[in-house]
Amino acid sequence: MVIEIAKWTLILFGVFFIFVGGLMLFKPKTARATLRKAGSTNLINYGEITIRMIPAAALIIYSEYSKYPDIFKIFGWFMLATSLVLYFVPKKLHHGFSNKAADILKPIYFQFISPLSVLIGVMIIKSII
Repeated sequence: MVIEIAKWTLILFGVFFIFVGGLMLFKPKTARATLRKAGSTNLINYGEITIRMIPAAALIIYSEYSKYPDIFKIFGWFMLATSLVLYFVPKKLHHGFSNKAADILKPIYFQFISPLSVLIGVMIIKSII
C-alpha cells in the first residue's frame, strides 16, 4: 500500500514538473512572480517546505522499484535534507533569496529552461511506469 502511494505521488510529481515547464514556457512572468512569493509568509514558507518533503519521501520509498534506484534515492535524500535545513533558515532569508533569484531569472530565461522541467517530469514518470 505504501509503495503504491509513493508511486502515485511520484507520478503526480512528474506531472507537476511538466505543468511547471508549461507555465515557464507560456506564462514566464507568472512563474517569476510565483518564485518571488517563496518564503514570503509563514504559510507559504512552511507549506512549501512541508509539501516538498512528500515527493522526497516518495522518491526514497519507491527507489528500489524504479528504473534508477540510486538516482531516486540520492535525489530523495537531497530533497529531504535540504527541506529540513530550510525549516531552520529564517523566512526573511529564504524570501530574500527567492527575490534575488527572480531578479536574475528574467522571463526569457524561464522559457529557455522550461524544456528541462518537462524532461525531468517525463523521466520521473517513465522511471516508474
